[in-house]
Amino acid sequence: MYLLYGVEDFLIKEEIKKIIKNNNIDDIDIIRYDLENTKLETIIEDAASISLFGNKKLIIVDNSYIFTGTTNKKLMEQNTDLLINYLNKADFSNIVVFKILKEKLDDRKKVVKLFKEKGIVKDFNKTSNLNKYILDMFDNYKIDNNCINLLVDRVGNNLEILHQEIEKIKQYKDKDLNISKEDIINLTSKNIENDFFALIENIVSKNKEKAMESYFEIIKDEEPIKIIVVLANKFRLIYQAKRLYKQGFSEKDISNMLGNNFYAVRKCLESGRNYSEKALLKTLVSLANLDIDIKTGKIDKYVGLEMFILTL
Repeated sequence: MYLLYGVEDFLIKEEIKKIIKNNNIDDIDIIRYDLENTKLETIIEDAASISLFGNKKLIIVDNSYIFTGTTNKKLMEQNTDLLINYLNKADFSNIVVFKILKEKLDDRKKVVKLFKEKGIVKDFNKTSNLNKYILDMFDNYKIDNNCINLLVDRVGNNLEILHQEIEKIKQYKDKDLNISKEDIINLTSKNIENDFFALIENIVSKNKEKAMESYFEIIKDEEPIKIIVVLANKFRLIYQAKRLYKQGFSEKDISNMLGNNFYAVRKCLESGRNYSEKALLKTLVSLANLDIDIKTGKIDKYVGLEMFILTL
């Protein structure tokens, strides 16, 4: 019995791959459930039953927020006593992995305390040593710290995106194991999302000098009108995420409701801490008016956007 939790979905997926490999689980014996739309009773019955082929099964349970302080009504209705009874049997013929994209568990809950005693609980929150994970992803390829820093600057620190970009580099380089600065620049896609979030964070913190630095970095690749549209979308997302979080929804709930990835929602919530809802709405109105003024020729697009940044 495994309980895997944390904000790094990529690391959790990698851990599940290890479990599959170490236990020689065939694809046909891997079963997935979502605790938001499946009764816990069904999952436990499946875990207690033998595979049709007589093999060990791996049951993966997504959205297992019963181990957290969830406010989701469907999850709160789950009968955790059934899981407690199953854990107390301590005779697991199959492997069950409960997966949670949440930073913390609710250690006050009986089911959490018992799981820590009877099962295997692993924390997959943000790594404190990103360079080590990047080096592991490159495997036997050689890359120095300067190139790693450049890669993170271009791609960001989302491990799943980093993994995709690193695999792209490795496929191109093939048997040439030396990774250069030129390889990083030529073979990776610059994630402009990071520049936009840096711009927003600098605006929020009232650091106008840094905000202008971020702006001049973005303007190399994007037109002012597009920057205004993206900024408006980001501030709208910050506003929506902030409101939903205040209403008691989890980061995962918000991610599903807004159709954005967990990392983006988390960044929005962080950025929204320094803004009131009223200030966010005022910013959105200012961006809408700026868009109109530029398109009607009332103000130069570059001057208008720079004035917006400097006067916030």
